[in-house]
Amino acid sequence: MNLVIDIGNTQIKVAVFQQTILIFKDQFHLDEVISRVLSITEQYTIKRAIISHVTNLDRAVILELEKLVNLIELNHQTKLPFTNKYLTPKTLGVDRLALVAGAKGQFPDKNVLIIDAGSCITFDFLNEDGVYFGGDISPGIGMRYKAVNHYTANLPLLDRTDVLPELGDSTQNAIHRGILNGVIQEIEGVISQYKRKYQKLTVVLTGGDTIFLAKNLKSSIFAIPNFLLEGLNSILIHNIDE
Repeated sequence: MNLVIDIGNTQIKVAVFQQTILIFKDQFHLDEVISRVLSITEQYTIKRAIISHVTNLDRAVILELEKLVNLIELNHQTKLPFTNKYLTPKTLGVDRLALVAGAKGQFPDKNVLIIDAGSCITFDFLNEDGVYFGGDISPGIGMRYKAVNHYTANLPLLDRTDVLPELGDSTQNAIHRGILNGVIQEIEGVISQYKRKYQKLTVVLTGGDTIFLAKNLKSSIFAIPNFLLEGLNSILIHNIDE
């Protein structure tokens, strides 16, 4: 069985795969990672594992994990199941590598736009020949709420809502609508740009805000919450096969 570990900006997600079938998933805080992985290895026969982290992870954590599992640490030198044409591969987030790998595995020979709506919103494009050139990075929904408050004197810091107001008829509704409608229109606009160039385009939406956005986007999309975990597993399998 394969274990994938995704250390994001806010929390850790882990998953166990039997080949390509997801059989277990969990999430928790960083200080629990060693004990949780130990528990997983006691429940499942883990043959190999891969870890992806977008933060400055303490090397001691990696060393402890290597004692528990046969571990690959994803970086710009890891063998990938697609051709990477990004101009600065050392600065490319490993989470984006995993998403593109997921697209290559699930939608082979197709033009795929992957939208990850998390702390930031990333747009990544993989063409039908399996070549990746890059994409866009934009502030996520939570980041926009904080920015409206931080960079003004009088606008409040609001808790986000999953209900898009019909009108900005109060300061709170104006902020909610400006942020949420702005994100929706931005995503629709990016999708339209790619569709003008690539008529046969598959769009994948993933990340923490998937459910809200999937309800409000008019474009045809595949909403796949576990896409990054599946992409990490694809990279792990690719390295085993190599």
